Amino acid sequence: MLSLKTLPKPLVLDHLLVPVPATFTLKTGQTFKGTSFGAPLTESVSGEVVFTTSLVGYPESMTDPSYKGQILVFTQPLIGNYGIPAQEKDEFGLFKHFESSDIHVKAIIVCDYAKKYSHWRAVESLGEWCARHNIPAIEGVDTRAVVTILREQGSTLGEILIGDAKPAKELEDPNKRNLVAEVSVKQKQIYNKGAEFKIALIDCGAKQNIIRCLCKRGAEVHLVPWDHDFSKDTTKYNGYFISNGPGNPEYCDKTIENLRYLLIRESAKAVPTPIFGICMGNLLLASAAGFETYKLPYGNRGHNQPAINLKTNQCVITSQNHGFAIRDSDDKMVPGWEKYFVNANDGSNEGIRHKTLPFASVQYHPEAKAGPHDTEYLFDEYMETVREYNALKQQQQQESTQAEKKISVQNPVKKINVTVTSSSS
Repeated sequence: MLSLKTLPKPLVLDHLLVPVPATFTLKTGQTFKGTSFGAPLTESVSGEVVFTTSLVGYPESMTDPSYKGQILVFTQPLIGNYGIPAQEKDEFGLFKHFESSDIHVKAIIVCDYAKKYSHWRAVESLGEWCARHNIPAIEGVDTRAVVTILREQGSTLGEILIGDAKPAKELEDPNKRNLVAEVSVKQKQIYNKGAEFKIALIDCGAKQNIIRCLCKRGAEVHLVPWDHDFSKDTTKYNGYFISNGPGNPEYCDKTIENLRYLLIRESAKAVPTPIFGICMGNLLLASAAGFETYKLPYGNRGHNQPAINLKTNQCVITSQNHGFAIRDSDDKMVPGWEKYFVNANDGSNEGIRHKTLPFASVQYHPEAKAGPHDTEYLFDEYMETVREYNALKQQQQQESTQAEKKISVQNPVKKINVTVTSSSS
């Protein structure tokens, strides 16, 4: 049950506030007028402008680290009608209704903001939440026109000016810096301690529900920094997992180098350790394997993206949030690897896997949150693979131990008795 202590102080009623004019301008020159309902910033705010086709799940989207540095445009006309829930945690110490502890979007743009929210879990409005986190928000913008421009001309930079704020001399481009390093943990964190299998989750901006999906399936999750050096890690992991994350994968050279080390080391073993990646994890695993990546015209973001499993020809509806993809044409394929999923809309790559080894990744989000759960079975398959290969390793160790004992019996070491005598003078 929610208590009054969970309510933000002071409580502001959005519908009683005096509207403050705001301007949203794209780098390509188009300007849109609106009204501010978030943080009343007095300085220019800029970033990469992207759009999501999600109908619900704005608290999850805005706290998704993959949106770091981006101005998010919602195509759903009405946003904010169910407010913002409290920061409750589950049995694993993870947020129930958010994907991280902070809002990661640079700003949000909506057509119609619901000033009066209604939901039994809500403790504050979207506007109050944005204001507390210093996030600008604009309503009254023709989002259909904005999305049409982005769809036809591709992603671009944009700027928000509230009230009398002055334009910046140069717009900030988040893709020109290492965003993954900004959102990753600085030191290892362990979740569900004591569980059967140890899974190393490389934090490139991991959503809380990825950790939860692993914990629920019997994993002790070791959340490690994006640049974690596994060559110096003595922990015996049963599996490796690469999370989602923001920005350009080319800035994650340390992660790619560490993953390349893992691929080479595990490929040389009789029983390798399974590796799986999601979203940015797909791009980084592919880069480590030798694939090329490229920036999509406007990216794929939303909860209704169709992806086709090339093995079963089944089409699944997925949750996505990425602006880069893998080059998977026949002349760009890396030997030993194959396409796993493709996007049914634009034909872009949605996953790869190794033909003979337990290495695979997908570009979409099987953990959803928010979004459809069509592909959550991938977590089941991954953990089943972890169990299978762990059993094979144990069998191999037992056979090796028995072989050593057999050799010891066949070739006993002869004992030599040595008698030491002392002479007296």
